[in-house]
Amino acid sequence: MQNRSPHIAALIVAAGRGTRAGGPIPKQYQSLGGMPLLARTVGVFATHEKVASVSVVIGAEDEALAEAALPGGVARVVGAESRAGSVAAGLAALPEEASHVLIHDGARPLVSKALISRVIQALEDADGAAPALAVTDALWRAEGARVTGVQPRDGLWRAQTPQGFALAPIRAAHEAFQGEAADDVEVALVAGIEVALVAGEERNLKVTHPEDFARAERFLKEDQMDIRVGNGFDVHRFGPGDHVVLCGVQVPHGRGLQGHSDADVGMHAVTDAIYGALAEGDIGQHFPPSDPQWKGAASEIFLNHAVGLAGERGFALGNVDLTLICERPKIGPQAQAMRGEMARIMGCDMGRVSVKATTSERLGFTGREEGIAAMATVVLVPK
Repeated sequence: MQNRSPHIAALIVAAGRGTRAGGPIPKQYQSLGGMPLLARTVGVFATHEKVASVSVVIGAEDEALAEAALPGGVARVVGAESRAGSVAAGLAALPEEASHVLIHDGARPLVSKALISRVIQALEDADGAAPALAVTDALWRAEGARVTGVQPRDGLWRAQTPQGFALAPIRAAHEAFQGEAADDVEVALVAGIEVALVAGEERNLKVTHPEDFARAERFLKEDQMDIRVGNGFDVHRFGPGDHVVLCGVQVPHGRGLQGHSDADVGMHAVTDAIYGALAEGDIGQHFPPSDPQWKGAASEIFLNHAVGLAGERGFALGNVDLTLICERPKIGPQAQAMRGEMARIMGCDMGRVSVKATTSERLGFTGREEGIAAMATVVLVPK
């Protein structure tokens, strides 16, 4: 019997009033970077490849605000007066097929997909997982405006969300819990659920006060400026064969390209360019040629991995510019098919992919028709 993949549901808690943030409407519906704060939060989970469903717990009086702010396909659940009651209502309304849940504060709009992925991965070995940051500042105790003592900071962490759990145990924990809790980890610990700690992120701030909107806006501006450029270069020699594979397209030719995989020199150059933009090495580091499992492998495997890694890091493909260097075969007749195949694999519009060719004027190894070279430039932009 095969193990089914877990159904991971995201539960975004956004039923509070957020009065400390000021403003005419609850903070989760106020604008952040031109869109409702809550819409930003939900969007990160809704587009994460391992999150199967998203539900939002809203205040009873916020139906109209939620309708305007949230995308279609996102379930809405009316919460309670307390956070614990709102979480319990949300847990009860999750899809029947859900096996795990990520409980996240709606007022943390800058959570990254990489952080979500870390929590999900930790749930493979524990029934609970949560992100946190180590406390680095000195801690004091005080009465009024006077310091009365020092609190050791060893072993202290600043809690964040999403806090992930196997669904059945956390449901039972909430049903049994009495009173209020700071967060769902507190509920879990009372019930004896093991909670794994994963690395949090400074930018995963909770918008609480008016100045937090300004901090979040600064992070968003930094994101917009984080544009990555990578270069890739690859060479494969000719050997026996009746065709070559270039950018996933079989091109008839009197000889084939030699390599440990399928020797798709164009796809290799683009893959290395993506790894370069991410500062993640090259194909050989991720798929060592010494490993026999990659013998004759389709280069689509490598490119898929690089694109997936970029997505996990919060980047989308801006554009690809690939140049194939050879005397023969002629690339022009196949260039459109190559662009289409590369766009399909990378999940982008064909208009973002350029495939062109040049000769080396009969100079060098390509001029002597001993092989094909390829060079690529890739631009990655924030999602």
